[in-house]
Amino acid sequence: MLTRRDLLALAAPAAAALAAPAKKQVALVVTEYRRNSHADVIGTRLLEGYEYYGVRRQPRVHVAGGYADQYPKNDMMRDKAAQHKVPLFKTVAEALTLGGSALAVQGVVLIGEHGTYPYNEKGQHMYPRYELFKQVVDVFERSGRAVPVFCDKHLSYEWEKAKWMYDQSRRLKFPLLAGSSVPISWRRPDLEVPSGARLTHSVAAAHGPVEAYGFHALESLQVMAERRRGSETGVRAVRMLRDRAVWEWTAANSWAKDLLGAAMTVDEPRTAGDVQTNAKKPVLFTVEYSDNTQGAVYLLDGHVKHFNWAGRVEGRTDPMATCMWLQPERFFSHFSALTHYVEELILTRKEPYPVERTLLTTGILAAAMDSGFRKGERIETPHLAIRYKAPKESKYNRGPVPKPEATA
Repeated sequence: MLTRRDLLALAAPAAAALAAPAKKQVALVVTEYRRNSHADVIGTRLLEGYEYYGVRRQPRVHVAGGYADQYPKNDMMRDKAAQHKVPLFKTVAEALTLGGSALAVQGVVLIGEHGTYPYNEKGQHMYPRYELFKQVVDVFERSGRAVPVFCDKHLSYEWEKAKWMYDQSRRLKFPLLAGSSVPISWRRPDLEVPSGARLTHSVAAAHGPVEAYGFHALESLQVMAERRRGSETGVRAVRMLRDRAVWEWTAANSWAKDLLGAAMTVDEPRTAGDVQTNAKKPVLFTVEYSDNTQGAVYLLDGHVKHFNWAGRVEGRTDPMATCMWLQPERFFSHFSALTHYVEELILTRKEPYPVERTLLTTGILAAAMDSGFRKGERIETPHLAIRYKAPKESKYNRGPVPKPEATA
């Protein structure tokens, strides 16, 4: 016969399960989910956990429903969904309602990166982030309530669409997070611009495709620039230059030449040789801030390997500089910090850092692409008078770098 102690021992696990709070339900909405896509490096972490600050962490949310806009030949969405018993739906609305009539999740993760979508005449990849986001908002309005939303990378290739997305979050009062993994990755050397510093000039030196990686580079510039005295007040003009015009402008602006040199000294590993020889097709964004701070973003394929920043602060003899280092091997653990903050957004219903940063970088990038299309014309941006205050402390990763996977 079972004793009272035996009965209590048998009941303890069930009681603990009942006492433990249920994980918040999340809808995963993606353009495509294949190996090494953003849906993989973020979505797989939400399903299976990840290492962060030296600790292997289990998912703190539960992916309850999924939607993919496209299923390529090397699709992972179906297999991952089957493995984790996640129902897949034919529409965004069904993924958010879990097949019902009203919103049934506590968070939405929208990853509109990768997939077969056209480019416009400016060279912008026309990912349907706005269109997918609009379907999310439609469910919120029909349901009479809204939940936190994460939107990967910049909000849209068009400023008007991006601003509408931001405005809906304020109108319906739901927390919105967006942006790049770069500002919250490791910094080598460890560097924080002091809050309220008199930062006068700022340069980012990066690489990669003009729009896709230009956005990452702009976020690396902005996460530093936003900490200057007076906080962020916006950008009044933007320009894109290419090829020889990049070096002509740099020669005419000694501050940019000096800071570019400083930014390249922290690249890992440094590339031997002359930058003007190595970087065959250089691209430059110039950023004129409303408070007269000056910024420049260089994309230097063939010479720069990471996302590097250098800035000039009044009162300091030498420039400040750091490499925003990204793990080059799978499982690309710079996405662990981003996934961590996506979970924080959903669990706390608070934006862990300002979405206005990404709204501003989205607008700068759109203006730069306009300028490039207009052969380097200076584009005035009165619509980018965006004000916000940076967090007291930046959220970048200060933990150990996880070991890469055994196989790539």
